[in-house]
Amino acid sequence: MNLVTGSTTALITPFKNGKLDEQKYADLIRRQINNGINAVCPVGTTGESATLTYEEDRICMEIAVAVCKGTATKVLAGAGSNSTAEAIEAAKVAQKCGVDAIFSVAPYYNKPSQEGLYQHYKAIAESVPDLPFMLYNVPGRTVVDISADTVIRLFDDVNNIYGIKEATGSLERTIELLSRRPELKVFSGDDAIDYPILANGGAGITSVTSNLLPDLKSRLVDLALKGDFAASKALNDQLFPINKALFLESNPVMIKAAMYIAGLIDTLEYRLPLVAPSAENMKRLENVMQNYTIQGV
Repeated sequence: MNLVTGSTTALITPFKNGKLDEQKYADLIRRQINNGINAVCPVGTTGESATLTYEEDRICMEIAVAVCKGTATKVLAGAGSNSTAEAIEAAKVAQKCGVDAIFSVAPYYNKPSQEGLYQHYKAIAESVPDLPFMLYNVPGRTVVDISADTVIRLFDDVNNIYGIKEATGSLERTIELLSRRPELKVFSGDDAIDYPILANGGAGITSVTSNLLPDLKSRLVDLALKGDFAASKALNDQLFPINKALFLESNPVMIKAAMYIAGLIDTLEYRLPLVAPSAENMKRLENVMQNYTIQGV
């Protein structure tokens, strides 16, 4: 099974007059490829998946697969829901689109038990047994935490579950997981702690910031995975101010604003209930962005 690891970008979804801007989406993916990102992640939280239609999900995945074809960049697509049946359908659609792997967010709102989480993920992964599968743990959004015991149980029991995107903000969780299963592929899901997770055995990152600065994020990961921890840490430190600024408001509000300020997207559009950031936060973001060179604008 050909696993996706390394630097991955949680793609924004550009809109124009309320509709998916397919040409801009393809352009943004080409920019990621040109700046050394190992995989792009369509239809995730940063892509406003909660307000995309199923048809838009499919189109985003198809565009990503088409643009990445023949390149070194893979497609790690989002396929999650708080309904197990819907998540299974999403996983099957992703597989038909030709993605390289999928990640699936923990089921939100209904607050399942750990046994419920286990059965949920086992059912989804086993519905696409030939597709590499990553868990996605982000309790700040889902109000449910996939415990280390449940992660390890799934990793041991389900052949195609190979890793987890950890967005708990907890280094301890990463250390626990990798101390118990060193072969588990743990991705950082929090930009500010990419380096420490990689330095403790992480296999990659899924980044919001790399929408804006894919060159720096891909280099940070490459350096860490090659063992040059001092240089990787220096980049992580350099990126800390922009990482923090991009979370002044709920993701993806600030990263879309940053892309608009940089001229990487033509219109600043969100799907309600998300709206543009406050004038104060927009100014704070502009000030921080002056310290970085945005490639490929």
